[in-house]
Amino acid sequence: MDTDSLMTFLVVGVILVAIDGFIIYRSGRRYLGDAYGDEGASSSMNRLVTVLFHLVVLGVLALLSVVDFGGNSVQAVVAKLGVLLLVLALAHAITIAVLTRIRENREFETVNARRSAAAAAPYHDPTRDSLVNDPVVAPVPGQEGRDPQVSPGIEHRQDRL
Repeated sequence: MDTDSLMTFLVVGVILVAIDGFIIYRSGRRYLGDAYGDEGASSSMNRLVTVLFHLVVLGVLALLSVVDFGGNSVQAVVAKLGVLLLVLALAHAITIAVLTRIRENREFETVNARRSAAAAAPYHDPTRDSLVNDPVVAPVPGQEGRDPQVSPGIEHRQDRL
């Protein structure tokens, strides 16, 4: 492969990687922004994932540029671009999967935080005329106390024949 073909491959490859990385960055910013709610945190996380995408794909591009596919220069450039496009598609899919995983983890954390806050919220006990932080427990027949651990067994029934 001559120098002109190599430079053509590298220029076209860098342009393809840059365009795909820009698409991932723009889409990822909106996608993570919905889950985080905080523009700074989502933008930071998205930037980290996008930089990783660029580094990996540009590294593959550099490695592909030194591989000899044989044939004349045009065939070699087309073959290398074909391999690059396949690698780019795989890297794009992996990056989208990573962004989805980040969003799901963030949504899971948000739901857990809301549940914890709701569970810790005090409630009003009319017998005490005050707010109570204890959990509400439905009484279980046959057990004494405020916080029963298990239901009584059938052998402990009091209405036996």
